[in-house]
Amino acid sequence: MSPSCHDDERFALLQFKESIIINWFASDDPSAYSKVSSWMTLSSDCCTWDGVQCDENTGHVTSLDLSSSYLYGSINSSSSLFQLVHLHRLNLASNDFNHPQIPSGVRQLSKLTYLNLSNSAFSGQIPSEILQLSKLVSLDLALNPLKLHKPNLESRAEKLINLQELVLSEVDISSTLPSTLTNLTSLKAIYLGNCGLHGEFPTGIFQLPNLKSLSVHLNSNLTGHVPEFNRSIPLEDLRLAGTGFSSMLPDSIGNLKSLHFFDVGGCNFSGPMPFSFGNLTELTFLDLSNNNFNRGTLSWVGNLSNLSILNLQHNNFHGHIPQMFIEGCQLSTINLNQNHFQGALPRSLANCTMLEILDIGNNHISDIFPSWLGNLPELGVLILRSNGFHGAIGKPETNSTFPKLHVIDLSNNYIIGKLPYEYFQIWKGMQSYDAGGLTYMQARVKIHIPSCGWLYTYTYQMTSTNKGIKTEYWKIQDYFVAIDLSGNKFEGEIPKIVGNLKALCMLNLSNNVLTGSILSSLVNLKNLESLDLSQNMLVGEIPPQLVELTFLAFLNLSHNHLTRTIPQGKQFLTFENSSFNGNVGLCGSPLLKRCTNLKDPPPPPSIFVENQDVVSLFEFDWKLVVMGYECGFIFGGFGGKIITKKKNDWFMKTFAIGHPP
Repeated sequence: MSPSCHDDERFALLQFKESIIINWFASDDPSAYSKVSSWMTLSSDCCTWDGVQCDENTGHVTSLDLSSSYLYGSINSSSSLFQLVHLHRLNLASNDFNHPQIPSGVRQLSKLTYLNLSNSAFSGQIPSEILQLSKLVSLDLALNPLKLHKPNLESRAEKLINLQELVLSEVDISSTLPSTLTNLTSLKAIYLGNCGLHGEFPTGIFQLPNLKSLSVHLNSNLTGHVPEFNRSIPLEDLRLAGTGFSSMLPDSIGNLKSLHFFDVGGCNFSGPMPFSFGNLTELTFLDLSNNNFNRGTLSWVGNLSNLSILNLQHNNFHGHIPQMFIEGCQLSTINLNQNHFQGALPRSLANCTMLEILDIGNNHISDIFPSWLGNLPELGVLILRSNGFHGAIGKPETNSTFPKLHVIDLSNNYIIGKLPYEYFQIWKGMQSYDAGGLTYMQARVKIHIPSCGWLYTYTYQMTSTNKGIKTEYWKIQDYFVAIDLSGNKFEGEIPKIVGNLKALCMLNLSNNVLTGSILSSLVNLKNLESLDLSQNMLVGEIPPQLVELTFLAFLNLSHNHLTRTIPQGKQFLTFENSSFNGNVGLCGSPLLKRCTNLKDPPPPPSIFVENQDVVSLFEFDWKLVVMGYECGFIFGGFGGKIITKKKNDWFMKTFAIGHPP
């Protein structure tokens, strides 16, 4: 039988439990739970407690994992935690220790091989005592407001000779990357994202013989290039996004046969896409966005069987999109926005049954509306804006077409015919939503990084025009529902069924040739934040019910043929002239044109006379009339004829059909 834990270590653990409190806001991990709640009295065996492991032979506590345990409070050097001198592994990640420095007492844990304090609200300078933990194999201090200045990374890294994993993402390093890291040949993972690194990246780091994961993303002043790779390089995860890396990708990148995750988005790479990419059959994540890859097509590609994320937006790729989406396609997001792709959409996209986001906006695609995409059961966001889609949309083949669609952008194409009311009828994802939480669209398939066993969840992104402004959505809320059909040639009336799309946040039907009136049923769209019906041929009055749309932050009804009074009150008090300009028959605030046919005119305003008494303009005018009665009688006959003629001219100019006011 294994020995029980030692009394002094059991007591130290219970003391630590008493020194902190359980706060349900201290951990943001969905799988968090209070591990220390199971720790009982001195008489129990602490080796059986949650998060505690003991040596089978000695009974000493060798591993303590209290990650995501809702721990809140401060830890200092006198904490009983540092009495556990036999610890090999200590994990306090994803808690809230209220921003103390990392206690220097950590040096007492000289046997530590694994230390994880990430995302636990430690702050200040990383203490030099961590240098004394020479047996460390894995050090993770990421996602804390920490600094590593004096001593700096170079003086610390060279002493951690056994280190295999160095994770300091979000730690303020603000220095060049030391070339001495190339001497740490045991390194398997380096994560230094958003650390303020600058200068030239030592290319020798790429050649470390055991390196499987390298991330220096979001260090905008870090420059460098990707070197040639031999066949023995074991890289599985390479992230350079948001850095100053430039030049061309070497063709030898195809030698990285184990590469799962490749992200160079937002760098300065150029040139063609290497044909050897076709050898990277293990890729699950590929992001080449926001670079200057040119002269390249996608015709390298015949194997995407494992790819979940494909982001090539904002480059200079051209040619047809090849029929590269094989049966069993695992892709959950495809973003080809802002390139020079042409031709028709590849029908092989129908094989991507896990696809949730398809964005091919701002290309030169020439095709009819791809109704066949409606068979994709998970498709939630479809962006086809600024292409050459043409013809009428037509009717859906079945009532289950696009079952989860909640964002569609067809703007700036050449679509004709009536608005697709048959689709509006069956888009269930736009008719209701669950506002239970502010969750975001994320990849259903989590990316597994084999070297460290991490799971990576990709948050979806998109670009759309909202409230008249081009907007980059770095996250897409699950309940964001939008229709943008602007800049086409839709005609006819707005169908009443639009009023049933109660989850709509944004509706843009501008720049078409729509006729008829604005529907009063739009008042049912209680979540509507942006409504743009400008540049059409709509007639009639603005439904006064629309003032009840209390979330409406943007309204554009300009350049139609609307008439009568602009509704007043609530949200309508916040809209400017530009929301209503170009409607010659509209009157009332905020336009300067006053309405003359109000049924119940407002009471006359008041003025101040010399004795400071308030007098009605109405009363004041009648006093003047009485005083001037005699003069009026004399000139009344002659003046009356002039006034009658002027009023008749004004009436004809204002109300005569076909006569400009």
